[in-house]
Amino acid sequence: MPDREPPGWPWLRERLVRLRQGSQPGVGTEPVPAAVQVAVVTDSAAALPADWVTEFSADGRLTVVPMPVMVGTEIYGEGEDDIAETIAVALASGKPVKTSRPSPGQFEHAYRAAGERGFQSVVSIHISGALSGTADAARLAAERVGIPVEVLDSRTVGMAQGMGVQGAVVAAADGRTAAEVRAFAEDRLDRTKVYFYVPSLEQLRRGGRIGAAASLWGTMFSIKPILAVEAGRIIPLEKVRSAAKAIARLEEIVAADASARPPGQARLAVHHFGNPTEAHELARRLAVAVPACPPAQITALPAVLAAHAGLGVLAVIVGEGSTPGSPDGATTVRG
Repeated sequence: MPDREPPGWPWLRERLVRLRQGSQPGVGTEPVPAAVQVAVVTDSAAALPADWVTEFSADGRLTVVPMPVMVGTEIYGEGEDDIAETIAVALASGKPVKTSRPSPGQFEHAYRAAGERGFQSVVSIHISGALSGTADAARLAAERVGIPVEVLDSRTVGMAQGMGVQGAVVAAADGRTAAEVRAFAEDRLDRTKVYFYVPSLEQLRRGGRIGAAASLWGTMFSIKPILAVEAGRIIPLEKVRSAAKAIARLEEIVAADASARPPGQARLAVHHFGNPTEAHELARRLAVAVPACPPAQITALPAVLAAHAGLGVLAVIVGEGSTPGSPDGATTVRG
């Protein structure tokens, strides 16, 4: 960032202070700074904390398009009441749970709305194209609207994708062009890593996210694998014999990665599904292991990802601050 005070920073700084204080009065009442010309669109796989979305979507700066989840014959969208419980019960009972990409029409609506609000362009950041056709749907929609749209395949998931989105919002607040906002987001995305543990590989196999052989290998030998996202795909990282050892090893891998980042730059996010206590305990241990890193953001895994990862997943994202020298592109969320 330049040494001068960027035109969007007074606005952005005020919102971040409000989030840290947990105060909501006046949300959405302040106009977007005139220098801000770029709107950011993403999908619910970004796993952005709910209050962060509330703050930054109130004026149209950020739009999160929900990804549908089908449980049996019923279709649900992210944010609907009891969706997490519905998915958990379905998985436990063996009921089929599937996911799909949003329709091009949903993105078209988001892009048109940005234009109507006065934004000059859109940067649209989405879940890995190797795991979902969401970015393709966004590209189809981009061809139908008059406002210029930059569609970016994040090649990742969860808050790794979310950190790229947050970086884009920061860059837009600095008055940057769509190309510059996209480049800034790509830089943030390139600096993120996703590590996760799942008690069972079966749900990932059912969703086609890993091969049948890998699932059988885990089941036969009672292996508790640590997985990662590499080049947009899920890959096995290490084989561990018990859940306790797998979580301990996950902590070691994350701590080593975070400690190797430039001083003051590492940021962490922890996701869970059905096991918030484990997630909070893991975040607490990471705070001790990496004291220079701000407290981890803790969020439940979005429905579209929980449907594939299954109950008991623990995922940790390691990234870097949204601006040089500041890890506070977003706030810590407990929940």
